[in-house]
Amino acid sequence: MSALLYAKFRVGASELKEVAQEIRKRAMLPAAAEAGQEGEYQSLMNELYTSYSATRGRLIIPLARKKINGIAMAPSTAKDLVSFARSSIGYTRGICSDEYDLWREWFEGEDGMYDFLESVCEPLYDHLRPRIIHETQLLKLCELCTLLQTRYMHDQDEDAEPMETNQLDFSLLIHPALEDAQTRLVFRTQAILRDEIERYKPKKEELDYPARNRQVSLSGTKSQRPATSGRKDSAAEPTTPMPKTPMVVEEGDSPTGRWNFDTEAAFEGWYPTLRKAIWLLSRIYRLVNSTVFDDLAHSIVHTTTASLIRASTLIPSLPHRTPHDGRLFLIKHLLILKSQIVAFDIEYVTPDITFDFSNFTNTFYELRERGGLFDPRNLWRLVSTGVGGGLLPKVVENMFDAKVELDGRLRSIINEFTSTFANTITVPINASATASPRFDALAAVSKIKEIASKEIGILRRKLDEYLDDVRTKETLVAAVQELVVQHYETFYDLYTAEKKYAGKAVSRSKKGKGRDDEVWDVDMFNEWAAGAFGVQELGGTEDGGGRSRS
Repeated sequence: MSALLYAKFRVGASELKEVAQEIRKRAMLPAAAEAGQEGEYQSLMNELYTSYSATRGRLIIPLARKKINGIAMAPSTAKDLVSFARSSIGYTRGICSDEYDLWREWFEGEDGMYDFLESVCEPLYDHLRPRIIHETQLLKLCELCTLLQTRYMHDQDEDAEPMETNQLDFSLLIHPALEDAQTRLVFRTQAILRDEIERYKPKKEELDYPARNRQVSLSGTKSQRPATSGRKDSAAEPTTPMPKTPMVVEEGDSPTGRWNFDTEAAFEGWYPTLRKAIWLLSRIYRLVNSTVFDDLAHSIVHTTTASLIRASTLIPSLPHRTPHDGRLFLIKHLLILKSQIVAFDIEYVTPDITFDFSNFTNTFYELRERGGLFDPRNLWRLVSTGVGGGLLPKVVENMFDAKVELDGRLRSIINEFTSTFANTITVPINASATASPRFDALAAVSKIKEIASKEIGILRRKLDEYLDDVRTKETLVAAVQELVVQHYETFYDLYTAEKKYAGKAVSRSKKGKGRDDEVWDVDMFNEWAAGAFGVQELGGTEDGGGRSRS
């Protein structure tokens, strides 16, 4: 068979190649030729390419189709997309390589050759493309993209070695398969994002925080977590990793390899939609175009953030739960999400600004049906606040930077959490309390100390239930302390102003000499607060707490 397909075709190829070279020389245009002009013998050269391709195609393509049909029906490849792709692409690549060598014995250059090789690849695509379209397993699509990128595509880096001139560039022929796989991968990612994150309905036990955090601590999964980002852990990781500990799933992360690692053990204790989001990002990272990945990543982060916010509103409705549990759940998971997306190099997304003319169009048809389209008073309504409530086209931002949104949400929930504790502690001196005719400043300050002794214990206990990172916890405690001092300072300024207005003297305590029978000044209160809150002084300059106040 080999002799029929190749040996006989090489006989006399060198002589015919000389004839083809002479025709090709005359087909080439001179340097001063006009644009669009065709060489004198170009049509003849094209006929040679077409005739050769047709002759070879009648011999090769039926054999290739028969072989690939056999691969498609083989037990080992019939139902597995990746196995079929590996076998069929390997066979097709061998055929194309042989045809490339034979072509170069007949013709000089590669004009018309890749068109012929594309027809040779048609039997492959007749089987591979439907399989890709019908593949529903994201892992299989990821594995196929990895196979095509690592084995058949050229490295696009500047430092990569250039291809040899007289060598088949198979990446040009297999690139459509990669595009098909990437398109299907993006579609499946969007479907998972919609069905398993955006529309996710949690079970009651999945909202059982902080009990789920305690289960993680008891199970010892922290010491069994896989290495992250290809680095070995020097110590057990906290369940709330801070930035610089992103979990990017790489080759060798687990004994079972890249595609079947134990996600349950790796993400134990995380809310299911957060686990799914990081899993998705880890799978598609570097498998699709960077711009496409950025768009997907922003959608994933945005949708996951919204899912976490919804979950945080459900937790307080459970028995023995408080709004503090919902807020700390959200803080913990947003900190995890923020730390994880650092590894994926997500670029800033420019807002996609569009105009919404729906109100304008609806009112136009409404006026036409009423017969008042050409009434100047009705036309004025199109640009005023008449029918429809403001009919100028709306400016709509369809996409914004999800990292900015995440930072904003994190800042907002931290402010809400710290403000709630600070407001509770300083209830005796808030605006409504001080406005009362029976307000007693001395009693109010004494009440603050009493409330603080209780609330600080609750604050630290709640933080211990949700967060492991000491720096994060101390930063949040310090934020509450600072807000309490700020509230007291506001109160004290009003108190002293009223005293001075009434012509009464305001006594000031010396440092460390505060008395219980007088209203402390701000410095004395600040000194008391420092001792009451007991914020630890942590060494180093790394900011791990996510402390953020607006």
